[in-house]
Amino acid sequence: QVQLVESGGDWVQPGGSLRLTCSASGINIDPYDMAWYRHGAGKVRELVALSSSGGATTYGASVEGRFTISRDNAKNTVYLQMDSLKSDDTALYSCNAVRWRLYERLDYWGQGTQVSVSS
Repeated sequence: QVQLVESGGDWVQPGGSLRLTCSASGINIDPYDMAWYRHGAGKVRELVALSSSGGATTYGASVEGRFTISRDNAKNTVYLQMDSLKSDDTALYSCNAVRWRLYERLDYWGQGTQVSVSS
């Protein structure tokens, strides 16, 4: 059974930092594109950052330059370092793993971890 478990969410003041962790089990993340999404209250879910299986990274415009995604395939873990946090970053952050195997799309999600930014 595939599981993605996020951790590290917390309350933090504006300007602060947090590091989120996504631990995967039941799959080997090497061939997967791994991403962080977030869903804020009253907002649509948006891509925060993506780390492709080939090593490329992509960031949402609102977090570019402040957030960094990284992965440790040996530990089957993905990280999201979030710096200079703003109140607009308040959301439920979820981990996603996607790959194509032949003609089948494999798509897994974690339950999410809450990040709250306020003074």
